[in-house]
Amino acid sequence: MIIPKTLKKGDKISIISTARKIDIEEINPSIKILKSWGLEVVFGDNLFKENNQFSGTINQRTEDLQNAINDNSISAILCARGGYGTVQIIDTIDFSNLKMNPKWVIGYSDITVLHSHLYNLGIATLHATMPINFDKNTEESLNSLKNILFNWQNMIQCKAHKLNKKGSVLTEIIGGNLSILYSLLGSNSDVDTNRKILFIEDLDEYLYHIDRMMMSLKRNGKLKNLSALIVGEMSDMNDNEIPFGKSANEIILEHVSEFDYPVCFNFPAGHIDDNRAIIFGKQSELVISEKTISLKQ
Repeated sequence: MIIPKTLKKGDKISIISTARKIDIEEINPSIKILKSWGLEVVFGDNLFKENNQFSGTINQRTEDLQNAINDNSISAILCARGGYGTVQIIDTIDFSNLKMNPKWVIGYSDITVLHSHLYNLGIATLHATMPINFDKNTEESLNSLKNILFNWQNMIQCKAHKLNKKGSVLTEIIGGNLSILYSLLGSNSDVDTNRKILFIEDLDEYLYHIDRMMMSLKRNGKLKNLSALIVGEMSDMNDNEIPFGKSANEIILEHVSEFDYPVCFNFPAGHIDDNRAIIFGKQSELVISEKTISLKQ
């Protein structure tokens, strides 16, 4: 697995949007923070374009990502926000220069498309907060991103959850947004989960759809041979007038209960202010004990 090098003061970080539209006021706080870290912020040429709900047309969004990949003066690519749209451009991007000159690709939510696709190309990525969220993120969230970018270090600890299954493993982490992973099944961006730690999170989904997606992952063999499962925040879940009868965490646990690998819930990552950074594709140590969860990368 190719792990991008650390950044240093004076390096350039490109902000682009592969999905929903964005305006400068929404990301001004993030620009100040990135500059305070000593980074030079570079905007994609089409970052502030609009095409209905998207940050420009398919061609414009493709151009911004491709240019950021091809420009060897850029040290990291930070996606401005999620939403929807990354899958529209994934198959037209040439990633060959990224393999020769690796740089961090950073984001979460809809950016799961990039995480999964790049994992299959052997390139580690960074599941982390995005500029749209910087002004609301916790100090711990932003520090986790900074620590990885500049020091290659990541250590996350949190309290145990009552549904956890204890254990410890050492392997790579992959995953991201559950809805996106579900949508990638069977495509060339679909990932092999065997002997990996799978991370999942989601936002604003109906509970029955959580069950549907977990059932689909299970039927496609994605849950059987995991080394461990990390469940981040399942935020703002919805229910029907007739209740489903289980929480999102209970639904997920039910689908993996027959397997003996460790599982943890409410890990601080996902659509929350305390969205800690996780390196996808790097060997990682996960320990789930009686009282705590720790992840060391």
